[in-house]
Amino acid sequence: MSPDFLFFLEIIVSGLMAGVMYSLVALGFVLIFKASGIFNFAQGVLCLFAALALYDFIAPGGWVDRWFGFTLPVWLGIIMTAGVMVIVAWLIERLVLRYLVNQAPIILFMATIGLAYVLEGMGDILFGSDVKPLDIGLPQGASDYMLDTFGLYVEKLEIVAAFVAAALVAVLAVFFQKTRIGRALRAVADDHQAALSVGISLRTIWVIVWSVAGIVAMVAGIMWGSKSGVQFSLSLIALKALPVLILGGFTSVPGAIIGGLIIGVGEKLAEIYVGPLFGGAIENWFAYMLALAFLLVRPQGLFGEKIIERV
Repeated sequence: MSPDFLFFLEIIVSGLMAGVMYSLVALGFVLIFKASGIFNFAQGVLCLFAALALYDFIAPGGWVDRWFGFTLPVWLGIIMTAGVMVIVAWLIERLVLRYLVNQAPIILFMATIGLAYVLEGMGDILFGSDVKPLDIGLPQGASDYMLDTFGLYVEKLEIVAAFVAAALVAVLAVFFQKTRIGRALRAVADDHQAALSVGISLRTIWVIVWSVAGIVAMVAGIMWGSKSGVQFSLSLIALKALPVLILGGFTSVPGAIIGGLIIGVGEKLAEIYVGPLFGGAIENWFAYMLALAFLLVRPQGLFGEKIIERV
C-alpha cells in the first residue's frame, strides 16, 4: 500500500476508535431517554462519579486504603462501584424523580442539570479534585498485530472499548426488545399516566433504568479514565455525546454506536483535510456543525422514531 493510502486508513481507524469511546457515553443518554423521555444532562457526571468511586476502591491511597489499610481486587471494586451506581439511582428517584411524575419534559431536563452540579460537587468533596490514574489491567500502547500486519497504529485500549461497546449494544437491544421490563420501560416513556393506569410502577422502572444507565456510565468512565486519567473534565464528554445522539437518534441503541462512528471519523478527516483551510483546530467544533446540518435534513436522526403530533 502507498504511504498516502496507509495514512488515510490510519485516520479512518483512529476516527472509528474515537467514535466508539463517544458511543459508550451516548448509550447512557439513549437508555434514559428511551425509557423516560428525559434528556439526562447528568450522564457525563455519572461517568465521572463512577470512575472516581472505582479509583477509591482499588487504588493505593484511595478511600478504602486510607480507612482499612488495604485495596480491593479490581473485580470486586467494579462490583462495588456498580452497587454505588444503583444506590445513586435509588437516591435520584427517591429525592427528585418521584416528585416530577407527569411533568413537562423541560422540567425534567432542568432537574438533570441540577443533578449534574450536585453529583460533581459531591465527587469533589468525597474523592478530591486531583487527576487520578486509573489502572485496572487493561492493555495499553499500540497493538503489535495491527502495526506489524497492516502498518496501522491502533491503541489496544480502543480495541477493547470496541468489543465492550458491541457487547453492550447486543445486551441492551435484547433487554429492550425481548424482556418484560424493557417493554415496561418503553411504555413509561410513551405516557407516564397510561403506564401507571395499567399497573406499571413508575418508581421501580425509574430506579431500574437509572441503575442500568449508571452501570453503562461506569463502563464509559472506566474506558475514559484508563485512557486519560480520572479528572473532572471527564464530565464534559457529555457535550461531545450530543452530536452523536443527534445523528444516531435519541431512542436508538444501535444509533448511538453508528452516530459515534460517524462523528469520530468525520472529525478526524475534517481536521486533516479541511482544517488547514481554516487554520487548523476544527476537530473540537466540527461535530456540532455536522449535527446542526443533519438537523435540517433528518431531525429525528438516522435511527430515531419520527414523531408526528397534532397541533
